Amino acid sequence: MPATQQTVRRSLLVASATLLSLSVAGPAALAAPAPTASATAAPPARMSAVGGARLALPGTQVDLAPGVPVLPKDLTARSWIVSDAESGEVLAAHNAHWRLPPASTLKMLFADTVLPRFPQGTRHKVVPADLAGMGAGSSVVGIRAGDTYTVRDLWLGVFLRSGNDAVHVLSRMNGGIDRTVADMQAHAEELQALDTTVVSPDGYDEPRQVSSAYDLTLFARSGLQKKDFREYCSTVRAHFGSALIQNTNRLLSGDTDVPVYQGIAGVKNGNTTHAGATFTGVAERGGKVLLVTVMNPEKHDHNEVYKETAKLFDWGFQAAGKVTPVGELVPPKSVAPSPADPAPSASAARATAGAGRSGAEPTVSAGAGSKSGAGTALAIAGGVLALLAGGGFLINRRWPLPDLMRRRARS
Repeated sequence: MPATQQTVRRSLLVASATLLSLSVAGPAALAAPAPTASATAAPPARMSAVGGARLALPGTQVDLAPGVPVLPKDLTARSWIVSDAESGEVLAAHNAHWRLPPASTLKMLFADTVLPRFPQGTRHKVVPADLAGMGAGSSVVGIRAGDTYTVRDLWLGVFLRSGNDAVHVLSRMNGGIDRTVADMQAHAEELQALDTTVVSPDGYDEPRQVSSAYDLTLFARSGLQKKDFREYCSTVRAHFGSALIQNTNRLLSGDTDVPVYQGIAGVKNGNTTHAGATFTGVAERGGKVLLVTVMNPEKHDHNEVYKETAKLFDWGFQAAGKVTPVGELVPPKSVAPSPADPAPSASAARATAGAGRSGAEPTVSAGAGSKSGAGTALAIAGGVLALLAGGGFLINRRWPLPDLMRRRARS
């Protein structure tokens, strides 16, 4: 049963159309299991230094030099990070390497690992064993044993409805849950996402399953190089069988208290009892492409994770080009420097030089409000987003990336 997409390119209507009720989207996507362990109350005194020594420190890391806007107030997330997706520079971070339960944002790693292995048109008839082993209360898209689905159907179920049933079917196609978990762990290590321990491919709460805001950003940055990944994560609504499903990323689809964010183009949200709300987003404005990851806001207002993400996007677009980076997003291990490469990048040197600076909370005040109104959505299909195009990496080496975010959507 083919699934017809509605990508951002085809749907600026989302900014002005009446939002579909989630009741038309099939089974609930955000149901959360009971916690399996209790999270630590405070970050470690010292964390991973991958990406720069400043990122190993607890608390907020930012250099508020003259001309740099202050960070927004009322940020309650346990961990967050704002980075320039093209250069890899980390503009600001808060407990960036704190190992926390990731919820369904871990599906970005799942997709980045498994998505290239099956063409979109591959058809698969689901058997009961494909759906075995899902945790109680899992979010589902409504896959039924005995029905046949295309790989494209399944990925739309993963990205739009965070369907653990779709993840389990794709994992079985990939050789099983254990094989997929091992593949994901190996890929995380290749990406230098060393805070991540994978236990389940769907992000369901499990003992020992952790990631970090830094690692989730690496997963998004890697995944967004893939055309299919960009298409799926930017799709607002799609048909899944006889149902119309809507993306649960509220910065992309909007909600009563969260407008569509200007320039948003994905990536993935999550929510479980143990992890709280988690989100990684990518957006473009004024020629700048930013990645923001937010994990587990302590304020439990409706859609709080999206509200805090929007505030950080707003700050990042104002601060980009003015703020001294506090670290950087590292390249995969396989992107080794060549003998012709120059010395480590300026951002790497700055991050190391700042290692002795205090990790104390900076003075904060209210940032600019999130952009409202129609909001310019961006085309993602066809590899036309400029995200990461020619991005400078750790040793100023270019990791080949697609033109991700330059062409604006047309209604």
